[in-house]
Amino acid sequence: YVPTMFSPSLHKQRHEFVINFVKENKPQKVVDLGCCECQLLKKLKFHRQMRLLVGVDINGAQVKKHMHGLAPLPSDYLQPREDELRVELYQGSVTQKDARLRGFDLVTSIELIEHLRLSGLSCFSEVVFGYMTPLTVIISTPNSEFNSLLPGLKGFRHRDHKFEWTRAEFKSWALKVCQDYGYTVEFTGVGAAPPGQQENIGFCSQIGVFHPSQVDFNRKFLSLTCLWFNYFFLLFYQLYSVNYPSLRDNNILRRVLVSEVMFWAENLKRRFMEKMADKKEDAEHQPDVGAGRGEESEGGCHNGSTEYSVLLCVSIPLAVLWICSPKISSLSGSLSNLRHFLIEDPQVKLNQDGSAVLVFADLEEEDSVDLENSGEQFKPHQNV
Repeated sequence: YVPTMFSPSLHKQRHEFVINFVKENKPQKVVDLGCCECQLLKKLKFHRQMRLLVGVDINGAQVKKHMHGLAPLPSDYLQPREDELRVELYQGSVTQKDARLRGFDLVTSIELIEHLRLSGLSCFSEVVFGYMTPLTVIISTPNSEFNSLLPGLKGFRHRDHKFEWTRAEFKSWALKVCQDYGYTVEFTGVGAAPPGQQENIGFCSQIGVFHPSQVDFNRKFLSLTCLWFNYFFLLFYQLYSVNYPSLRDNNILRRVLVSEVMFWAENLKRRFMEKMADKKEDAEHQPDVGAGRGEESEGGCHNGSTEYSVLLCVSIPLAVLWICSPKISSLSGSLSNLRHFLIEDPQVKLNQDGSAVLVFADLEEEDSVDLENSGEQFKPHQNV
């Protein structure tokens, strides 16, 4: 049963609650238990701090229908992440222990526990809070006190629900979990009741946010020492995995860096050529100071119909590019690294000592211009 009395929908409000938490707390490793259609994971992947996103669901066929929506987009290749994001999807039961689910910053369980039998719920608590020991757990479940406000509802909200708790029942379970596994809990929810009824009825979906009450160093140490052993007991079946493009990959880093270098080199060349054209135009408007220059002009190549273009080489020092583009300096880390990345790339032409990028333009006069050593000194801070 999906109530339609909420705008945005109750489903979106639950996901928005998690997303707001992620924006505020910046977890890097998140696992969604009962990921189903992977809708929450598809939203979380856009948060650039994420390093690992994992989804687990017992219904592998359902996951397979939607898992390809987690593949990188073309924009992820055009603007790679600074650090790699890995996405993994597994078929398995949340009542079973799998070593790949340890060490997460955030575990989400959105409208899941009500689908478990009480025996399974006890195993769920042991797996999540006793075995996985995450830094935060967000659990949402229906509030049965709200059901009287849902039009046309008879019985549970979904035919697969094994129970639906009142606020007192959820609180009792949550506090028992905290006592058993060393956590604290904050209660809230989404889907507010009509005005005047919130206090008596509560939220349509009640939410518990769990945090460890203190760092249990003995338990953390034990989990690390047992990690090697546990990897022999991987119970979940992996359905999907993908690594997003990142600047940690040297090939991707070189491609992005070369693209940025060529953009700035062409941009600086264009600015310099415009400067040269302006000076030439000013010179042409100056009065002739001798007949010799005029005679030379009349006797030169311009008195006939022959026209030609000359390839002009413009030399742009790497140091100038470094100053003009913070992205270039950030990506390469040092001028020596920048030279190392560029020297092996066929798209880039460097001068003999590798200190400058060479770009070319067609001119009416043959010349060679060095932005560092030419008579027209290039001042990057005036041209950015």
